[in-house]
Amino acid sequence: MDDKEVFKIIALNVRVERTIKSLTQAQLAELIDVHEKYIGKIEAGKQNITIKTLNKIANALKIDITKLLENKNPNL
Repeated sequence: MDDKEVFKIIALNVRVERTIKSLTQAQLAELIDVHEKYIGKIEAGKQNITIKTLNKIANALKIDITKLLENKNPNL
């Protein structure tokens, strides 16, 4: 699996989990102290994200970090 595929998996999972929690990108960004455009880039699969930031997102969404790394789409 290459980097782009990993970014796509994370992007989809962040967007889905954020939506389930009824949070906007701006609200999630505020919770982890980043700019909302950064969240947009993550959700577009265009941002290289650190484990530290991924962990902050997981904590803000009150989920296990592994949930953000699961490949739920067998086509990826």
